Amino acid sequence: MVYTPRSARHGVLLVGTVAVLGLLTACGDGDGARGNPPITVSGTAAPVQDATRGPASASAPVSTRTVPVGAVSSSAPVTTASPGGGTAAAARPATGGRCHTSELRASVGRNDPGAGQENFPLVLTNRSGRTCTLHGYPGAAFVNASGAQLGPDPKREPGSPATVVLKPGQSAWAGLTFSNPEITGAKTATPAALLVTPPDERDHLKVPWSGGPVPVSGNSSSVRLTVLSPGTGP
Repeated sequence: MVYTPRSARHGVLLVGTVAVLGLLTACGDGDGARGNPPITVSGTAAPVQDATRGPASASAPVSTRTVPVGAVSSSAPVTTASPGGGTAAAARPATGGRCHTSELRASVGRNDPGAGQENFPLVLTNRSGRTCTLHGYPGAAFVNASGAQLGPDPKREPGSPATVVLKPGQSAWAGLTFSNPEITGAKTATPAALLVTPPDERDHLKVPWSGGPVPVSGNSSSVRLTVLSPGTGP
C-alpha cells in the first residue's frame, strides 16, 4: 500500500469537483457555453387581444395573417342582395339622350272635333329598350300616294315646350288641328299619309291618313301643331 499525504488527497478531490461542475455547466448552457450569441427571430407578433378573455397566453402559438391595405381591387363589380337571398351584380339602366326616329312609332288618334275645329292627337311611342326624351314640337306634312306634299308645313301653336321622358312603351302626343274646310271654304285634298318627324331628327315616320280631307290652300287653311305632352291624347 502506497501512502498519500493528506494535502495531496485534498488537492485531487478539489480538482475533480471543479471538473464535474464544469461539465454540468457546459451541458446546461448549450450554444451559450461555446460563446455563440442568442438568435433573435424577426416579426414576432404581440399577444392577440381578446375582448372576453384578455391577452392570450404568451406560451400559446400565435397565428397571424396580414392583408395589405388596398389589396382589394376597387374595380371589382358591386353586388346587391337578390330577393332569393343571394347576390347579384348591380344593374345600371340604359338611359339618357333624345329619342331617335328609329326608336319611335308614330300613330294618329281619333278625331275629337269641336267649335268648327278638327283635332287629331299625333302620338309618338318609345319602342326601344331604353329610356329617352322628347322636347318641343314634332314636324309633320301631308303627302299624296306618290309622296308629293299637300299644302304648306303646319304652323306651331304658341306653347311652353317641356322635356318628356319616355320609358320603353310610353308615349307623348301633340295636337294636330285645323278648321273644318266645309265651314271656311278652304281648298282641300285627301292625303294618303302623314309624315312625322320627331324633334331634332331628320328622318321621318310615315303614318297612313284616314282622317278625310284637309285644307291645303285658301282662307283658314292653316294646319297647326302643339307642343309634345306625356300620354296619348287629351
